[in-house]
Amino acid sequence: MVLGVAALVLLAVAIVLSILVHQGSVLSTGGVIPVVVIYAGVGFIVARRQPRNPIGWILIGFILVFVFSSIAGWYAVLYYRYGHHDLPLAPVAVLLQPSWAPALLTFPLVILLFPDGRLASRRWRRVLQVYALGGALASAAIYFPAVAAVVHHDVRLDAFGDVVSSGKSHGGGLLGAAQLLGLLLILVLWLSFVTHQVLSWRRASGERRQQLKWLASGAGVSVAVIAVSFGISSTGTAGDVLGVGLAAMPVGIGVGILKYRLYDIDRIISRTLAYAIVTGLLVGVYAGLVLLATGVLRFHSTVAVAVSTLAAAALFSPLRRRVQHAVDRRFNRARYDADEAVAAFAARLKDAVDIDSVQADLAGVVQQTLEPAHLSVWVSARD
Repeated sequence: MVLGVAALVLLAVAIVLSILVHQGSVLSTGGVIPVVVIYAGVGFIVARRQPRNPIGWILIGFILVFVFSSIAGWYAVLYYRYGHHDLPLAPVAVLLQPSWAPALLTFPLVILLFPDGRLASRRWRRVLQVYALGGALASAAIYFPAVAAVVHHDVRLDAFGDVVSSGKSHGGGLLGAAQLLGLLLILVLWLSFVTHQVLSWRRASGERRQQLKWLASGAGVSVAVIAVSFGISSTGTAGDVLGVGLAAMPVGIGVGILKYRLYDIDRIISRTLAYAIVTGLLVGVYAGLVLLATGVLRFHSTVAVAVSTLAAAALFSPLRRRVQHAVDRRFNRARYDADEAVAAFAARLKDAVDIDSVQADLAGVVQQTLEPAHLSVWVSARD
C-alpha cells in the first residue's frame, strides 16, 4: 500500500514539475500517466497477491525509479536552466537523474523470472552475475558525465535534465569502451532471457503454456506498437500509440501470473490475427479497385470510391468467416475442434431416429467440447 501511494505522489509531483519547466505535454500526451498507473497497479496487485514473487516488486520499483528520475531531472532544470537558485540540493538532483539506467536494466529480469519469480536452474545465477557486470559498466558510462559536470561545476542540461556537455570531463575513450562492452553483454543476455522462455513454451503444457502465451502476447503487442509509433513519429498520435504498446506488457504479465481469465488468450490471439488479416486484405482490395476503376477503366473518382467501398463492405462478412476459420484451425485449436464436433453432430442429428443414440451422441459431443466435471441428460417423455 505504501509503495502504491508513493507512486501516485511521485506522479503528482512529476506533473507539477513538468508544467513548471514547460514539459507538461510529455505527460499529457502519449498515455504516460496511464502507463505509470498500469505498471504500478499491476505491480501492486501481484505483490499483494504473491508477496514472495519478486516480479511485482520489480514492476513497482521500476516505475517508481523511472518517475523519480524524471522528477530529479526537471528539478535540476529549474535550477540550472530557469535560474531558480534558491532551490536546495540541485547538484544531487543532477546525480539522481541518470537513475533511469539501472531501473531500465531491472525490467528484463521480469521475463527471466516469469511467472513464479524463481530461476529455472542454478546456472542462471552466473548469468545474472554477468548481467550485473554489464549493467554496471553501462550505468557507469551514463552516470560519469553527470558526476564530472557536478565535480567541475560545469553543469549544462537539456530540457529533460540530461547532461549534454561538460568541457572538463575526462576518460571519454575508456568510458566509451566500457559502455560498448556493457551494452553488448546486456543485449546478448536479453536475447538469452527471451530464448529461455521460448524453449520453456515449447516444453510446457496446460496452465504453464497459457501463462507463457500471455507473456508473449504482451511482449508482441508492445514491440509491434512501438515499431508502428516510430513509423508515424511525425504525427501527433505517435505518443498515444506508444503508450498503448508500453501498457500491454505489464497487463500480459499480470494476467499470466494471477491466472485471471487465463484461457481466454487463445481466443484473443485468434480474433486479433483474424481482424488484422481481414483489415489488410480489405485495404488491399479497396485500393486495388480504386486504382483499377480510376486508372484503367477511367471511372469518375467519386463513383470509383463508392463502388470500392460497397465491394469491400460486401466482402467483409464472408472474408472474416473464412479467415477466422483458418486462424482458429492454427491458433485456437480447441475452438476449431469444438466447432467441427458440433457441425458433425448437427449433420448426424438430421438422420437420427433413436432417442437413446441421440442422447449418447449428445453427451459425447458435450463432453468432448466443454469437458464438464459432471454431465447428465434428462429427456422428457411424452405420450
